Amino acid sequence: MTAADVFGLHRAHLIGVAYRLTGSVADAEDAVQEAWPRFAKAEHVQDPRAWLTTVVSRICLDRLRSAAVRRETYVGSWLPEPLLTTGEDEDPLASVVRSDGVRMAALVVLDRLTPDQRVAFVLHDAFSLPFNEIAGVLQVSEASARQHASRARKAVADAEPPPRAALAEQQEVLEKFLRAMSSGDIDAVLELLHPDAVMIGDGGGKVRTAVHTVSGADKVARFFLGLVRKYGHPQAHRPVLVNGDLGVLMPAYGEVTARVTAFTVHDGKVAAVYDIANPDKLTHVEF
Repeated sequence: MTAADVFGLHRAHLIGVAYRLTGSVADAEDAVQEAWPRFAKAEHVQDPRAWLTTVVSRICLDRLRSAAVRRETYVGSWLPEPLLTTGEDEDPLASVVRSDGVRMAALVVLDRLTPDQRVAFVLHDAFSLPFNEIAGVLQVSEASARQHASRARKAVADAEPPPRAALAEQQEVLEKFLRAMSSGDIDAVLELLHPDAVMIGDGGGKVRTAVHTVSGADKVARFFLGLVRKYGHPQAHRPVLVNGDLGVLMPAYGEVTARVTAFTVHDGKVAAVYDIANPDKLTHVEF
């Protein structure tokens, strides 16, 4: 088996690692691509999967640290780049989105961690990498690597999103929610929103969406219905899988720019809405 064949066998796994670490499709693909020439030149690699995971993680750590600096001047909320899949097993990213850890709700929690905490937590808790190898990625002692993971684990546990609802339940709730919004019936919309529902928008200061998190069912309902009254209800939206959960792909219409909207459904209600509208985060999406 050639080096290219071996690399190909682990590509989906590496994309999954890189995407969970960075929350960026582009960064994940770039990190994996950057690892290839290093692997091609490497000699006597006993465990290609572990070796490649370590290399990709180091590349992602650098990107995370750069992103942390960029976020200091970012306008509004920061959301991960959406990962759209077909739901078919032939989709090369199908295995990536099956994990609860790449759900939009889970990635939003990971974004609150420091780069070192995120890397330590994801590599150990999601991919079972031993702490001595994680320490090598972070270039710290093994004790420090454990401490980073421990702090991350506590932060994640304190903000852990609800478990993923079955797709059939998501579809039923989302269809009812969109119909209620289209009719402008605020009572129907409120009935489908969790009391603690949140709406987070990411326009990056380039396009219109919520600049600050909208919290509470009443405020979320009024925010959405206000948009429908002002811009009309989009006719061309279509359901898509966004990070393994049901969402909506919305081409541009009128004054509204193209966007991907993801949802978290819990107990038969919409618990969270994630509106990714920043065009820089949608370059890989075909509208």
